[in-house]
Amino acid sequence: MCDRDGTFYRSFSRRNFIKTSVAAATATVAIPAHLATLLTPTPAMAATVIKATHGSGFCNMGIFLAKERNLTVADGVELEFVVTPSNTEITTMFGAGLVDISMIPYSNFMTLYDAGAPVKIVAGGGVQGCIIVAKDGIKSAADLKGKTFGTFQADTLEVLPYDYLKKAGLSFKDVDIKYLDTSPELAQAFMAGALDAICHIEPYATQCVQQRKGATVLSDGTDLYGKGYSDCVLAARTPLIEKNPAAVKAVIKALMVAQSQAEADKAAALKDTVGKYYKTSMEAAIDASAKQPIVVDQRSQTQFIIDRGVSMKELGYVKKLPDQGAFDWSLLEAVIADNKALYDGLKLKSA
Repeated sequence: MCDRDGTFYRSFSRRNFIKTSVAAATATVAIPAHLATLLTPTPAMAATVIKATHGSGFCNMGIFLAKERNLTVADGVELEFVVTPSNTEITTMFGAGLVDISMIPYSNFMTLYDAGAPVKIVAGGGVQGCIIVAKDGIKSAADLKGKTFGTFQADTLEVLPYDYLKKAGLSFKDVDIKYLDTSPELAQAFMAGALDAICHIEPYATQCVQQRKGATVLSDGTDLYGKGYSDCVLAARTPLIEKNPAAVKAVIKALMVAQSQAEADKAAALKDTVGKYYKTSMEAAIDASAKQPIVVDQRSQTQFIIDRGVSMKELGYVKKLPDQGAFDWSLLEAVIADNKALYDGLKLKSA
């Protein structure tokens, strides 16, 4: 249940998040018991098992379809999801090397890269879909002054409102920031009236607009960043890239197949994912489905992601800006070269 007395919110600090991220980047990190129980041994089998974490927005639809439709199996890879209790623990587990790959917001990836974790961005997940939604009566950045604002820590959903307020000459000091744990929790808090505004991903942002009377969209990110801006990316551990590049290529190819299938039949893609992965109504999902599409080839977003490092540094999450070393597009390029017809048929891509 949501309430206004403050007990609804987890108490986070930027310092604690950074400590967690740095710890996750080391080999000696101590994993909380509730996370360790998620890592059950996998029975021996012929296929290469790739453990993965993921988020909850439409930017993850490609990896959801890859899992549900067994799109990696033909290439000898089994995709195994490790479901985490909260968004923060996605970063922790990936940084600690307890999973092989992660569909992760580029901003959370930055915290690990900055801390020295052996991780690389190898492909894209989804674009756009980061949306600032406010209650009735809030029509501009200026109207947010003194209001409660919900988001996730070190997430793209924190970077967008930071940039949005900064463009208007404001800062997080002008609003009362509340950090929550999960996508359904953030949506429910807003719809129940516990928050004045939020930044959320699809399909939850659309659900919030539909379910709270008078709610309006202040920004969908395109007004700041332009169309096609990156949200989440596929990142892999460097040891996996070096030891088993074929497995990483299998996942990238599966994402590309998933994008092709979703572009050809969005209704089927929603049927396979709404309910199990997206805790929202089919009505909201259908409305939101075009706002945060799958885009596997995000090579054109390299500089955009690097530039967002400025905001992440100002927020205190990273000490230095990310560089070209954060990316390894070579496996994506190999998959494109090996699957020209598939790639040429994609509607959304860099080239």
